[in-house]
Amino acid sequence: MTFKTVRTSPIEGQKPGTSGLRKKTSVFRTPGYLENFVQSVFDGTGGAADKTFVVGGDGRFYNSEAIGVIIRMAAANGAVRLIVGQNGILSTPAVSNLIRKFKTDGGIILSASHNPGGEDGDFGVKFNAPNGGPAPEKITDEIFARTQQITEYKIAEEDACDFDEPGRFRLGKTQIDVVDPVADYEALMQELFDFDAIRTLFANGFRICFDAMHAVTGPYAKRILEGALGAPAGSVINAVPSPNFGGGHPDPNPVWASELVGVMNGPDAPDFGAASDGDGDRNMIMGKRTFVTPSDSLALLTAYAHLTPAYSGKLSGVARSMPTSQAVDRVAERLGIPCFETPTGWKFFGNLLDAGKATLCGEESAGTGSNHIREKDGLWAVLLWLNILARDGRDIVQLQQDHWRSFGRNYYSRHDYEEIPTDIANTLMTALRERSDTLPGSMVEDMKVVEADDFSYRDPIDQSLTVGQGVRVRFDGGSRVVFRLSGTGTQGATLRVYLERFVGCSGDHNMNVREALSPVIQAAEALAQIRRHTGRTKADVIT
Repeated sequence: MTFKTVRTSPIEGQKPGTSGLRKKTSVFRTPGYLENFVQSVFDGTGGAADKTFVVGGDGRFYNSEAIGVIIRMAAANGAVRLIVGQNGILSTPAVSNLIRKFKTDGGIILSASHNPGGEDGDFGVKFNAPNGGPAPEKITDEIFARTQQITEYKIAEEDACDFDEPGRFRLGKTQIDVVDPVADYEALMQELFDFDAIRTLFANGFRICFDAMHAVTGPYAKRILEGALGAPAGSVINAVPSPNFGGGHPDPNPVWASELVGVMNGPDAPDFGAASDGDGDRNMIMGKRTFVTPSDSLALLTAYAHLTPAYSGKLSGVARSMPTSQAVDRVAERLGIPCFETPTGWKFFGNLLDAGKATLCGEESAGTGSNHIREKDGLWAVLLWLNILARDGRDIVQLQQDHWRSFGRNYYSRHDYEEIPTDIANTLMTALRERSDTLPGSMVEDMKVVEADDFSYRDPIDQSLTVGQGVRVRFDGGSRVVFRLSGTGTQGATLRVYLERFVGCSGDHNMNVREALSPVIQAAEALAQIRRHTGRTKADVIT
C-alpha cells in the first residue's frame, strides 16, 4: 500500500454553511477541490488517525467517485475503520443512526440535500459530529480555518475498494465495512413505532402514496412501507435513486412534488400522501385535497405523539427554528412543556437533544425529527403520522380541522426570492436591521407592530451566542413576518420571507391561504421594499 502527500494551496470559498459545503458539481470536480476540503475536515476535527467514520451519500452525480476519494484519503490519514453504505447510498438520517449505534468519531455525508443534482447540478459535503448531528459552528469554523491554511493532503495511490456489495475489505490498515443501507435504520424504526398497528391500518384498506422523488428514500420506503408494513405494491413512487433525481428538483413541497399533489387532489386520491427529499431528511405531508404545512405538522405531531410507543410518556420539550410558525408554541403551553426557538439549522437542536431538554424538533423547511437520532428524518415523520392515524381513528383532514378548532390556525407561507446578487441582498437586510428598533408602535399597512428585532440565540446548554439570524416583525394579534437570507444555495443569495397570520379557535380556518395572508404580504413589501432593492415583482417560489 502506497500513500502519497500532495502539495496544495488554499482554495477560496470553502466555508461550510448551515449544512456543510455546497457548490456546483463542476466546482467539486476541479482538481484538488474535494481533496482540500476533506483534508481540512480531518485536520479540523483532530485528525483521522485511529478513528472510525461513517461515509455515504444520496446517490447524486459524483457520489461514488467522491466516496472513493474519501476512502483513499481516510486510509492515508490513518483511519482505523470506515462504515460505507452499499453503492455509496446512505440517507442522512441513516448516517446519524450509524454514528450513534456504533459510537463512531463522526461521519461524512455526500449531499446537497434538496438541491437539484446531476452533472450541471449541485453537490455537497457535510461532516457530522460523534453525537450524530451536523457539526456545530465551533467545528465548522475550525474546518474553514484549515481550508485557509492547507499546504498538503494525503491520499492512497491505489483505488478504493468496490463498495457495490456488502462485505469487509481493507485499504492498507483501514478496515472498510460496506453495509446494507436500510437494515440498521429499519431496526430502529421497529423500536420506535407500533408496526402491528400500521400493518392493520393497511390491511383494512388504508392507502398511501409516498413520492421518493427519485432520491435516497426510495429503497428505505419500499422495504419498510411496502415490505415490512404491507402497503400495497406501487404505494411508493419514483423509488429508484437517480444521479440527477429523474431530472427533477428533490424538494418536498407542493411546487416540486407536483406529481404527488396531482395524485392527492385527484378523484381517486389515497388517504395519505407524503414525499421526501434528496438525502431523506425532509418530508411533506398531505391528506385528500389537503396540504399539511411543516409548521402545522410539527404542532400536530407534538399534540398526538403520545399515541406511539416511543413517545407515550410526557415529552421533555419541543424545539422549532425561529422562522417556523408559532403553532407548536400553543401546543407546548397546553402540554406544560418548554418550547425552544432556535436559529435555522439542525445543528442548533443538538445540544437540546443531548441534554434531554427536547424530544421533538422541527423546521418550516420540511424538517422534523426527534431524539432518536441527531438529524431531521423524513421517513420517520411519515411513520409517526401513520402510527398516530392508526391509533386515533380519524383521517388526517379531520384531525387537522379538529386541531385548529382547539388551538387556532396559523396561516403560513414562505416566499423565496432566489439568486439575488449578494451585495443587493445584504443591503436589503442591513436596511431592515437598521429600522428594527424604530418599528414597535408604528402602523404598517394598517397593522400595528408590537415587536421587531434581529434574532439572536443564546444556547441554554453551552451559552454560545449566535447573532444576525433574521429580522422578526410581530404584529398585534399574533401575526408575524420574518426576513432571512438562506445559506443553502450555491450562487447568489436567497431571500426568504416567512408570512404568518393567526386566527383564533372560533375564526375562519378554511380561507384561501394567500387571501388570508394578504395584509401580511403587503406589510412585508412595505417593510423590506423588495421591489425597489431587487427589481423583483414576485417571489420565485411560494410554499
